[in-house]
Amino acid sequence: MAVSPPVTHPTQYWHLLDDDRLQCDVCPRECKLHEGQRGLCYVRGREGDEVVLYSYGRSSGFCIDPIEKKPLNHFLPGSSVLSFGTAGCNLACKFCQNWDMSKSREMDTLADTAMPARLAETAVELGCQSIAFTYNDPVIFLEYAVDVAKACRERGVKSVAVSAGYIQDAPRREFFQYMDAANIDLKAFTESFYKKICGGELKNVLETLRYIVHETEVWLELTTLIIPGENDSDSELDAMTAWVVENLGPDVPMHFSAFHPDWKMQDIPATPPETLTNARQIAMKNGVHYAYTGNVHDRVGGSTFCPSCRELIIERDWYQLGTWGLDEQGSCHTCGESIAGVFEATPGDWGSRRVPVKLLR
Repeated sequence: MAVSPPVTHPTQYWHLLDDDRLQCDVCPRECKLHEGQRGLCYVRGREGDEVVLYSYGRSSGFCIDPIEKKPLNHFLPGSSVLSFGTAGCNLACKFCQNWDMSKSREMDTLADTAMPARLAETAVELGCQSIAFTYNDPVIFLEYAVDVAKACRERGVKSVAVSAGYIQDAPRREFFQYMDAANIDLKAFTESFYKKICGGELKNVLETLRYIVHETEVWLELTTLIIPGENDSDSELDAMTAWVVENLGPDVPMHFSAFHPDWKMQDIPATPPETLTNARQIAMKNGVHYAYTGNVHDRVGGSTFCPSCRELIIERDWYQLGTWGLDEQGSCHTCGESIAGVFEATPGDWGSRRVPVKLLR
């Protein structure tokens, strides 16, 4: 049976070059396209005299997750989030943990159809306080993500971007204008890692982080997947965490997550838990107020402590919340220190459930 061609959606971030190619200006890759050619992300390509998006309104699947799974520990703790992604990616990380979607070159993976208004309605119907663009990087389906975020804002639903932050200045400004929270993958702290392992550049990601913190109201948290022998040295972790405190401030939470062998890096062993604990300790030594371990069972490393009196503020066992030590103003119940984040008077009770969702058209 013949497969129908993907529906295209117009885009604005591109321009015509002197040699008649079209340059996509969404990310620093600046893919230069002949007629019928697609960018590295695979979901943006040239059709006639414009660059179009092929994945608008199409998803690889939907799931209700705990917000802590994004991971966001300081944004509406205990709440549920409607998560979805599309296909493709604008980086080429050899360790990709979602490679079946982000590296997909088959538009047939996008089996579920969901237009922006329907997605916003679904989030409300399911009791989700937010919707997350995740599994693959939303900057490559910017037009779709922005339209969904606009529809969600009209219905009182927050929007969350899980991204590598690899995006140019103009689209960056439009994209984050409509986001309420973001978890950005700070994959390492050397240009050599980004070039060799990811096919990208660190400097652009750092620009994105500065922009989010200093020019938007978006709540930001960072995640670094710690890969043995690649980005786990004390010197690199020291430089990274010191940069975060100096340039972004001590209140930006940092998550240090365990790598497991996947995609094109199956010859590297999984990250030992003690490596994550070491990274967390280095971060706190450098002044990071909220440092976490991830992808491992570590109640202490996953919980939030007051940066002033060190009392337990939010207890986490995997994604399940326990002790709640915030008052109604979001301050430590013991010493009154204001805890950075977006909190409600009481936490949500979604727990650790993960529920696949099939949208009805």
